[in-house]
Amino acid sequence: MAKIRNAGGWPAVAAVAASTFSVVTTEMLPVGLLSPIGAGLGVSDGTAGLTMTLPGLVAAAAAPVLTVCAGRLDRRVLLLTLMGLLTAADLLSAAAPGIEVLLGLRVLVGVCIGGVWAIAAGLGPRLVPSRAAGRATSVIFSGIAVASVLGVPVGTLVGGRAGWRAAFLVMGAVALLVTVALAVVLPPLPPRGAAPSHALPALLRARRVRAALLVVLLLVCGHFAGYTFVRPALERIPGTGAGTVGGLMLAYGVAGVAGNFLAGTAAVRHPRRVLAVVAVTLGAVIPAVSLTAGGTAGAAALLVVWGLAYGGVSVGTQTWLSAVAPEAGETVSALFVAVFNVAIALGALLGGRAVDAVSVPAALWLGGLLAAAAVVPLGAAGGAGKGRWGRSGEVEEEAEARASAC
Repeated sequence: MAKIRNAGGWPAVAAVAASTFSVVTTEMLPVGLLSPIGAGLGVSDGTAGLTMTLPGLVAAAAAPVLTVCAGRLDRRVLLLTLMGLLTAADLLSAAAPGIEVLLGLRVLVGVCIGGVWAIAAGLGPRLVPSRAAGRATSVIFSGIAVASVLGVPVGTLVGGRAGWRAAFLVMGAVALLVTVALAVVLPPLPPRGAAPSHALPALLRARRVRAALLVVLLLVCGHFAGYTFVRPALERIPGTGAGTVGGLMLAYGVAGVAGNFLAGTAAVRHPRRVLAVVAVTLGAVIPAVSLTAGGTAGAAALLVVWGLAYGGVSVGTQTWLSAVAPEAGETVSALFVAVFNVAIALGALLGGRAVDAVSVPAALWLGGLLAAAAVVPLGAAGGAGKGRWGRSGEVEEEAEARASAC
């Protein structure tokens, strides 16, 4: 085992990708299970939506805090600890007697999400030779992208056949297997130098970084304002049962995986253009799902388009942020994790309030409006001036050109 652990390499990269898949799938699992969770615990769909809001908020705080507080702790030990906590939280969630207990366990999930995501983001260059570092980082982030678009449909299928508690049991088993894999293949990962103390405020002063983070906030918030309640929306379609909903969400997931790789190819050269297409598409398709005139076939078509579009959000925004802040990868990744998870929580919260105050379709219309609004900062970012990020607070525009040439 020691020999394998010292090797690192692609098995270690795959295990880290599996860890990001596990935490993000666990985070998003309630999306396809809100109705059963609410019915099983005797609460409304809006209240059940707090199972999405709470871990997102905790993860947003945990990402920078754990990165700083980890100090000299070996990152391998930290990842194993966090994955062990995730395993326990998933298994205990399956036995939660009430919403209060489930929400408490979702706090633990939030800590795991923020810590695993932030640490995993920078491990690619440490696990493979430098010439393959970019590809390794892409593989690690693919765990997040695949979880975002495929984890929920699979969880919905399991929940539809065996109940929502079974879905959490399955994720607990997956998290346990990933923990074992990490223990076997990860080499020791002693901490490396922390980011300069001025890096964070300098990045936040940079116009393009602020614009990119605002795009992340609007797209992800809009998506989850609608997607958190997509199951109740689909159940309004005549003749749509639990099995049909699971199949529809699986079609969404497959389309999302395809969208991730399609957008990833295009985003290397034109990240803002890709994100503009994503924003316009989500702005149109999310509200359209609330309309039942097309029946099941119409819903399936809309969900496929939704999946294709949202599949490009993570890779598009990550590529853009890497281009505008190439010298601050670790710090900008922490900002990305924080904003992404705040957006998940805020989207679920706003959608829940719309459901409780108006109706399920209102949440989808709100989500479409928020996603479409991302075109504003995308357009405004084009006018950013040149200059390195730092005291001037700007990010050099040439960075995007360098990324396009890769």
